[in-house]
Amino acid sequence: MRIKVLAENLARECLSDLIASDLMAQPPISLLAEASIPEALEFFTLRGFHAAPVIDAAGRPVGVISVTDLLRHDLDRGTHPSHEAECSSGKSLSDGFGVEVVDTARVEDIMTNTIFALSPNTKLPDIIKKMLDLDVHQLYVVNHDGLLVGVISTSDIMRVLYSMLS
Repeated sequence: MRIKVLAENLARECLSDLIASDLMAQPPISLLAEASIPEALEFFTLRGFHAAPVIDAAGRPVGVISVTDLLRHDLDRGTHPSHEAECSSGKSLSDGFGVEVVDTARVEDIMTNTIFALSPNTKLPDIIKKMLDLDVHQLYVVNHDGLLVGVISTSDIMRVLYSMLS
C-alpha cells in the first residue's frame, strides 16, 4: 500500500514539473492569414486537422481557423450544390454551361480573431486548467517575441499521460 502511495506521489510530482515546451508539437503547423479559402480547405483535407493557428508574415499568431469556419463560410456564400445557377438576368443557363463563383476571401476574413496562448514555461496543471476554463482543445505556445513556437492539444497531453502509465 505504501509503495502505491509513493508511486502516485512521484507520478503527480513528475506531471506537475512538465512544462509547455515538453508537451508541444513543434514545429507548429499553421496557416498564413493571407492564404486563400481553397488553400485552407486543402490544408485541412490533407492533414486531417480540425483547427489550426493562423499567423501573420512575421510568424505571430493572429487567429484560429477551423473546419467549422470554412463550412459556415460556404453556407453563408450560398455555394452549396443545391443552389441553382442562374444568369444575372434570372434566366436558367443552357445545358453544358455553368457559373463559376470565384471565392476571393482569405483565411483572415473568416478566422476567429482570438488566440489562447501561453509561454513555453507554463506548467502542465496550468495548461490543463486553462483548457478546461476556456473549453478549448488546443493552446498555442508563443515565445518572448510573440512568435508561435508550438501547439498543445488535448491529444498531446493524453499521449504523455499514457506513456507515463504504461
